[in-house]
Amino acid sequence: ELNFDSLAQWFRVIAVDKLGQGHTDNPKRDEDYTMAAVVRHAAGFLRKMGLNEVHVVGHSRGGYLVTRLTLEHPELIGSCIIVDSGTLSPGPSKTEQIMAAAPKPRLSRESQRWVIEHYSYDGKHITDSLLDGAAEIAQLPKYQEAVKKMEEQGLKKSRFLPQLALEKEETLNWIMQGKLKTPTLVIWGYNDPTAALKRGQLLFELIAESTPDSEMHVLNRAGHFCYREQPEAFNHVIRGWVDR
Repeated sequence: ELNFDSLAQWFRVIAVDKLGQGHTDNPKRDEDYTMAAVVRHAAGFLRKMGLNEVHVVGHSRGGYLVTRLTLEHPELIGSCIIVDSGTLSPGPSKTEQIMAAAPKPRLSRESQRWVIEHYSYDGKHITDSLLDGAAEIAQLPKYQEAVKKMEEQGLKKSRFLPQLALEKEETLNWIMQGKLKTPTLVIWGYNDPTAALKRGQLLFELIAESTPDSEMHVLNRAGHFCYREQPEAFNHVIRGWVDR
C-alpha cells in the first residue's frame, strides 16, 4: 500500500503471492512444502505470463526466492533485488526467538501486531489495513490447513527447514563460485532486529566479489520492513536502479 501505487507510476508492477502464501493455493503434495517448490511455482508464473527480463524484488524469505530464481532461470530475470533476507544471508536468524515469544493465540490480531512491532524500528507504520489484511489471511481455511501441516504434523521441522538449510548453503556456494551474473541490488534496514545489518553486509560482500554489477543501499531508521518504514527512500532506490 506504500510502494506499489508509487512504483506503478513508472513501471508495470505485479505483486505475486508465493506458493502457499496470501491467496495463492497451498501445495497439493506434502513433499512440495519446500522452497524448491516455491521457486518452481514462481518460474512457472513468469513463463505463463510471458514475462522475461523482469526486475524481481523479494523481501525476507522472498529474497532467497528471487536469488534462487535468478540463479536457476537467468533468462527470465533483468535484475535481482534482495530486501532484508535473513533466509539468504549468512548467519543465524532471530526469527524463531521472536515467534516463540509472541503472545498467544499466535494468529490473533494482537499477536500479529506484537510480531510486526518486534520486527520494526518503531511501530508507526503499522496500520489498521495492514492488520486487517494479516487477520484476513490467517482466517482462510487453506492457511489453517498449512499451519496444521507445518506445525502439528511436523512438516516444518522434518522437511521444510532441513531442505532449506541445504539449499541455502548451495545457493551461497553458487554465489561464491560466480554463478550470479545478473545485476543484483541489496537493500537493508539499518535497524533490522531479526536480520542484522552485518549479515546483509556479509551477503553483499559475497555477491560483490563475483557480480560486478551489484549495489547495496542501507535505509536508516528502518527495521525488517524497511519498505514500509521508509517507503519514499525505498521507492527512490528501486526507481533509480531499474531506470539506469
